[in-house]
Amino acid sequence: MRAVGFSEFGGPEVLRIIDVPEVHAGAGEVRIRNLAATVNPTDLIARNGGRAEAMGEDPPPYVPGMEVAGIVDEVGEGVETGFAVGDRVLGIVVTKAAHGGYREQIALDARSVVPVPDGVSFAEACTLPMNGLTARQVLDRLALTPGETLAVTGAAGAFGGYVIQLAKADGLTVIADAADADRVLVDSFGPEIIVPRGDEFAAEVRKHVPDGVDGLADGAVLREKAVPAVKDGGAFSSVRGWAGNGARDIRFETTSVRAYAFEHEKLDRLRQQVEDGVLTLRLAATYSPEDAAEAHRRLEAGGTRGRLVIEF
Repeated sequence: MRAVGFSEFGGPEVLRIIDVPEVHAGAGEVRIRNLAATVNPTDLIARNGGRAEAMGEDPPPYVPGMEVAGIVDEVGEGVETGFAVGDRVLGIVVTKAAHGGYREQIALDARSVVPVPDGVSFAEACTLPMNGLTARQVLDRLALTPGETLAVTGAAGAFGGYVIQLAKADGLTVIADAADADRVLVDSFGPEIIVPRGDEFAAEVRKHVPDGVDGLADGAVLREKAVPAVKDGGAFSSVRGWAGNGARDIRFETTSVRAYAFEHEKLDRLRQQVEDGVLTLRLAATYSPEDAAEAHRRLEAGGTRGRLVIEF
């Protein structure tokens, strides 16, 4: 079975078409004939050696990819989520060695899988689970209440866009950042206020909310530079594991999408919100498995708006 993987860490050129063994659905699992897998920043970190120490516990080859979409072709015993062979599904992958989404076939815990939203292609569908669940987890941990104010950095990115749209659905008031070129895009997500993107984000936010916002989702990884935007005793969420600086009794929250990887109800709610028009899926481009290295190069170059997807 074909997959895209690597046996040594390095640049995009280390990616190769490799052969991996056929898998079968175990108890509580479904097997998916995979047709689409996203390319995410976490895949770049795995490939370039940023997670080498953790990955070293397993032998190569390594197959990246945390999001897939395709057709169920095998259902294991004890699956309680109602899947049948032929169903169009999307899923989130907890990667381990060769068990990643860049492959033609994958077996996943059925709790990590939901139907493809109506009217959505496989390439579009696979862009939902990782960033959607991360955005949901951020909002859950910030625990703001309707009417409170949320600031979002990196608003033009896939994560930032989902945070804004979910926050609006939760009844929050949103202040988001945008470069001039992204202002129309960010405005389409529905924030009440847009401020310039960059290191002066906190000062720009304080012009509109002098006492500071109730919570902040830091998709741009500004960290210390964004903290002054938050009020005393507010909440700050980092997507890259930053535990904060302890300033002004602010509650610092970290996120790991793996903690939500088996939250079937949360993923299915995101699927419903796509169908309801609450969430907007954004597909930037598709690539063949043979061109996976080019997809990595494009993502590393920055500026991508929407997700890059490998189609099998």
